[in-house]
Amino acid sequence: MLAASCNDNPATKPSASKGDSSQRPADSSALYKQGSFGYDLHFLQQHDSVIVLQSDQGAAQVIVSAKYQAKVFTSTADGKEGLSFGWIHYKAFSGPEDAHMNGYGGENRIWLGPEGGKFSLFFPKDSEMVFNNWKTPAAFDTEAWKVTALNEQSVSLHKDMQLANYAGTRLVLSVGRNISILSRQAIDGLLHLSPDPAVKAVGYQTINTLTNNGEQEWTEKTGMPCIWMLDMFNPSPATVIVIPYKEGHSDKGDRAGKRGAATGSSVATTDYFGEIPADRIKYDQGTLFFKADGKSRGKLGIHPLKAKPMIGSYDALNKVLTVTLFELDSSGKYLNQEWKTIKPPFSGDAVNAYNDGPLADGTQMGPFYEIESVSPAAFLAPGKSLSHQHAVFHFTGDEPALDRICTRLLGVSLEAIKKAFP
Repeated sequence: MLAASCNDNPATKPSASKGDSSQRPADSSALYKQGSFGYDLHFLQQHDSVIVLQSDQGAAQVIVSAKYQAKVFTSTADGKEGLSFGWIHYKAFSGPEDAHMNGYGGENRIWLGPEGGKFSLFFPKDSEMVFNNWKTPAAFDTEAWKVTALNEQSVSLHKDMQLANYAGTRLVLSVGRNISILSRQAIDGLLHLSPDPAVKAVGYQTINTLTNNGEQEWTEKTGMPCIWMLDMFNPSPATVIVIPYKEGHSDKGDRAGKRGAATGSSVATTDYFGEIPADRIKYDQGTLFFKADGKSRGKLGIHPLKAKPMIGSYDALNKVLTVTLFELDSSGKYLNQEWKTIKPPFSGDAVNAYNDGPLADGTQMGPFYEIESVSPAAFLAPGKSLSHQHAVFHFTGDEPALDRICTRLLGVSLEAIKKAFP
């Protein structure tokens, strides 16, 4: 089990062809208010016999789907009438499959990387790394997974895969995924929080395991995959992503807004999809603030030597504090995921954040924002496995109580977050 807190101690090019997610489906609008957990549960039940995990208190719930690639679609801290925290792309569930990515949404999904680079899983061998050639492998884009174990608090899922990377290596592998909802006592214990009745919470732990089922060892010559966790959430005009990082001698320049290459002496890679505008990113004494309003497309990454194993966000409009906790290996080799082959293949980031926004033609899949973590590169001999743990927590309630949690876990006050982008 992961341990916290951060202060004590660890991309996706979306297709816009599915339309505007603000057009809600009529078939689920009669029973529950838009934005509620009940609304999303009713909608998803029209498309799949989804799995609902419940904590021992009952109000905290999590929706998991085997049909839709073992996703956690959404969660709530307050039953069916409570807020639905995950972003769901309703229009993606109807019409033909997208040629590049079927963005159904979901507040926790598993992909395999790298997306770009010499060992990319998203581009055919020797092809130009442009959008027309980019395709998410069907095994974690459209194909169903198998449920291998299930009870009221947890579910285990499995998928066998055969993939080919950009270097031409055929990868025979399997992925196992265990998702467990946590009791309130377990959340407080894991995060070292004091019980507080003024706060409602939901949290779940995922353990994700990649196994080499082929006959060939994965090496720096053949290439190898990594585990990639992506959490999609609903933005608001007042949402800010908060990323603690380790300070170093070069931070003065970084805090001034200079973008550094993804090396140990810099903080963030900020030009995955073009440079992030300076008024949307702020560095302040070991904390990076990133505006997450779903109105300007940009992605950033934190190098493993700078990263910490926790990242969060605060939606001041809806008073929702979100925290993710994950495994991090500061000495591990992380795969470069950028759509470039000129960078060293193991110069990648360990933590990423994405804010959705309109594409050049004005279309947009979201709006949503993402928090992401990745595992180190899976240097695996046949039969060997690599695991990556990633947990998600949402807290709602009185701001003074949320402020105590935020300060404890992320090292900054809610007031500092709200003032980051006045």
